[in-house]
Amino acid sequence: MDTLFQPYRLNASLTLANRFMMAPLTRCMAGPGLVPTEQMAAYYGRRADIGLIISEATIIRPDGQGYPDTPGLYSAEQIAGWKKVTSAVHAKGGKIFAQLWHVGRVSHSFFHGQQPVAPSAIGLEGTLPRMRELSYPVPRALTVDEIVELTEQYAQAAANAMAAGFDGVEIHGANGYLIDQFLHHASNLRDDQYGQTPENMSRFALEVVDAVNARIGGDRVGLRLSPGAYAHMEGDARDRAVFDYLLGELNQRTLAYLHLGIFDDSLTFDYLGGRASDYLREQYDGHLVGVGNYSAETAAEAIKADRFDLIAIGRPLIANPDYLARVKKSEPLVPYSDTMLAELV
Repeated sequence: MDTLFQPYRLNASLTLANRFMMAPLTRCMAGPGLVPTEQMAAYYGRRADIGLIISEATIIRPDGQGYPDTPGLYSAEQIAGWKKVTSAVHAKGGKIFAQLWHVGRVSHSFFHGQQPVAPSAIGLEGTLPRMRELSYPVPRALTVDEIVELTEQYAQAAANAMAAGFDGVEIHGANGYLIDQFLHHASNLRDDQYGQTPENMSRFALEVVDAVNARIGGDRVGLRLSPGAYAHMEGDARDRAVFDYLLGELNQRTLAYLHLGIFDDSLTFDYLGGRASDYLREQYDGHLVGVGNYSAETAAEAIKADRFDLIAIGRPLIANPDYLARVKKSEPLVPYSDTMLAELV
């Protein structure tokens, strides 16, 4: 397990203190105006010994919100709030990326007074987390001009992140949110240049990557993907061809890493031939971040077997700000409970 605690060089710009990352779980802890708070700065600062912190998902514009109290990265006040967070992490020698997020159809007018947007006018079944009295509405399909505008807004959010002191950004292209909605046949029925074929369905994701890379440099950009549909999404065997094409294109671009988006990496998907992490390892040539119910012990085994290069830890790290110290000393971990998010331990 010693390998996990050794420095890891992502590229010429980024060497991490260890192979652990903090997974970008939604925490819903922003203040008024969706501005990060002093409490959030203390929260992230307590975990600065992790090789790389990925911030909680952070919306790029108001209609990207789908959960209460999720922070933004589009206003001057939000940028100033995030500066407190990044300063707290850097003061302790840590590194932190901002995860850039738009939820697409996983939204509601309750948050922003507008009909949610998506690749196609296909609603999501179910009700909103933490707000079960609200059902998801049918979104409206984005126009091509609006897609172009969204691409620029991702790039601007990346620039805002750098202005706020982040070391880079992770583009959230997973878990059934906006970018992922373009990549799956269940949510993308477009008949223009953003639909039907693997090339067209991958277009928006690649345009966002290219725009963000052009703005801040690809060595500062990570991407999270869910080739196996499981959250806010139905799978389709045709999705495999989309991700085959997308990953081939990503291999020709500079990225800091690719991050699997899944809650349990033991899940298998017939159209991927097994686990999503194994599929990504086979298809993608760069650094791969594993996630999904791994302990330090099982992560070390997976890294030794070359299944991925880094490990993102979620709930155990929320419950244990001293996670690294406990693992090093083989001390028991505090069990996670849902109340911990509200308490900001």
